[in-house]
This record gives sequence, C-alpha cells and structure tokens, in this order.
Amino acid sequence: MYNILICDDERDIVSALKIYLKGEDYNIYEAYNGAEALNILRARKIHCVLMDIMMPEVDGISALSELRAFTNVPVIFLTAKSEDIDKIVGLNLGADDYITKPFNPIELIARIKSHIRRYVMLGSLPEAPDSIRIGGIEIHDSDRTVLVDGEPIKLTAKEYEILYFLMSNAGTLYSPAEIYRKVWGNVPVGVDNAIAVHIRHLREKIEINPAEPRYLKVVWGRGYKFDKNEG
Repeated sequence: MYNILICDDERDIVSALKIYLKGEDYNIYEAYNGAEALNILRARKIHCVLMDIMMPEVDGISALSELRAFTNVPVIFLTAKSEDIDKIVGLNLGADDYITKPFNPIELIARIKSHIRRYVMLGSLPEAPDSIRIGGIEIHDSDRTVLVDGEPIKLTAKEYEILYFLMSNAGTLYSPAEIYRKVWGNVPVGVDNAIAVHIRHLREKIEINPAEPRYLKVVWGRGYKFDKNEG
C-alpha cells in the first residue's frame, strides 16, 4: 500500500481528498501546514505529496524547497487559479506537477498514479527498506517493531527513529547535529548531550554489553554509526 501525504490548511479539502484516495486503497497522512508536512516526511515513507501553496507558518513553496534537500518524493501542488507565479516558482524548485482547485478527482487520481509509478516502479529513487536485519537486530518499519535476537523490545518514538535512520545508513558516520536534523527536523543547537542520552538508552536496549557495543558505535568527537559489519 502506498502512502499519500495531504497538506492543506483547509480541512474540508483534506477530508474530501481522503475520501477519494482511500477508495484507491492508499494510506493517508494529513498535515495542515508545511512544518507538519516536513515532520511527517522525515519520519515516514511517503510515496506522493499533495501540497497546497498558501498555508500558515510554512507555506508550500518554502516546504518544497526544504524537503528537496532530503527526498525526491513526487510533489503535486494544489493551486488556486490566481497563483500562476507560484506554480512557476514551484516547478522551478522541483515540484513534479500542479492541479488547479476546484479539481477533478479522476484527473487528480490519474496524476497521482502516474507519479507513483515513475517514482517506485521505474526506480526514480530507491525506497528506504521496510525491513532491515543486521546481526541480531531486526527493524520493521511497517509496524515500527524492533527485535533483538528474535525478541521484541520497546523503544520510544525518537529512539525508534534514530535506530531506523542509522540502520538504513549502516556504516555511515553521522554527527549529533546531523542525526538531530534528520530525526527532529529542526535546526540543531547544542544537541550533543540530547543525542548521547538517546544513544545510551538505545544501547541499553539492543546491546548485550552496552559498555562494549557491537552495533551502535561512537567515533569520539565526530559522531555515531550503526556497524554494518555485524550483518
């Protein structure tokens, strides 16, 4: 099942789109401004974004500019007829398409299917894996479960997101600021201690001996990585 993110500050539009798209067996995520959309995109696997342009806090143009730094997910702008300049700006920044309100649901669904097909089926961007196993650690993103040597463990939401991010990029070293930016979606300021605490808690849950970790390795003064050689 593919995941669609609808981002529009008009809740009636979000509700109407949900009805159309659930009939196509899509899983729907909702956001009501660009900031909420960015948080979802950093945390979940999304296959297509429907994005309004004019929104409070973070508008669609600003959100698009930021999300293109970390994902190539197809973005279809939902625009008003008066927003021609914004359409051009959006397409130049990396939007894949736009459709004008009021929209034809059949046309919108056809465009969504076309963009998802190119994105997923034709390999425009490899998907992050749903399930990862390295050594005795298994993580399943569909239901956000983690197994250690076959036994399920409980993680907080942020512990899970850090673990999934590091396991998805096993062998790559990330600074605390980079981890914070990927997981929290905020500009990191003085986050070293916060990340260290989360890493310590993760080690206590997944390592046999947290003092001598097999998986979550630290490179002092530089950052953390998940050791891919444990696979």
